[in-house]
Amino acid sequence: MAAGRVSGCVLRSLQLETRPIGTRFPTRPPHSLTKTSLQRQRFSNTPRRSIQPAEQPGFHSILDNPPELVRTGRKHGPGLIILAIIPVTAFILGTWQVKRLEWKTDLIAKCEDRLVRPPLPLPPRVDPDAIAEFDFRRVYVTGKFRHDQEMLVGPRMRDGEQGYMVVTPLEREGDKGATVLVNRGWVSKKHASQRSRPMGLPTGEVTVEGLLREPWKKNMFTPDNRPDKGEFYFPDVKQMAALTGSQAVWVEQTMDPDYFQFLEYQERGIPIGRPAEVNLRNNHAQYIFTWYGLAVATSIMFYMVVRKPPSDITRKVRHNTKW
Repeated sequence: MAAGRVSGCVLRSLQLETRPIGTRFPTRPPHSLTKTSLQRQRFSNTPRRSIQPAEQPGFHSILDNPPELVRTGRKHGPGLIILAIIPVTAFILGTWQVKRLEWKTDLIAKCEDRLVRPPLPLPPRVDPDAIAEFDFRRVYVTGKFRHDQEMLVGPRMRDGEQGYMVVTPLEREGDKGATVLVNRGWVSKKHASQRSRPMGLPTGEVTVEGLLREPWKKNMFTPDNRPDKGEFYFPDVKQMAALTGSQAVWVEQTMDPDYFQFLEYQERGIPIGRPAEVNLRNNHAQYIFTWYGLAVATSIMFYMVVRKPPSDITRKVRHNTKW
């Protein structure tokens, strides 16, 4: 038995010599761990990590959507065509206004040349179609006013006061068919009735000096005349001539009263004639500037739209060749 004990001790010493260096012997056997120590080893001081949305079973990412291709072949829609038409149209209208300016300048020059010429006697018979060639020509005519056929055209404003234009047929002596329509001038609204202006109703033979004119045309905002009620909103020469039995000839009486005469005429109800001057409107230079300016501005806008660099997404799609 002593020999057996000695051999057991030798074997244990050899086992200890063959154990790797640095290995510690357990101070306690595994069965010696208590329940409290096991519970302490199970828990850690590090906080538990929260569950991320991507770890949820029903999570859906934008990467799961089917790919969408950006169409780059058609960069602009119908708006680009409209934007291209605007400068072309504006340039055409500006060029047309240049021609209108030349025409209006020549017309005003002709009319001013007619004003400086001495007045001519108005022929007994005048062709209405030829009046356009003698527009603003100074003439004089002698006859008697037919105040019973007087017509008021208006309302018309003068120096901020409302009134009317007095149109009276002038009947020539010995030839009733040679009657012409005379625009005698403006009277205030308070003298619309003939009874309030007896001084403005001359009797007997009178000589009227004025301008042979083509009367202005009505615009879209002017209502139609109502001759049955004696309401005239614009001078329709043919209509007035048919009502009075006169020629379709329109003469505008001219006068140049000073300030005191103007006040006297206005107070007595005497029609105030127009001055002998050309009053044709010539705003074509402003229209030229407006249309050409619009053409330049819209051309710049068109260039900026066409030359606009593509966005980042479009640029990536255009440069990407690995489909």
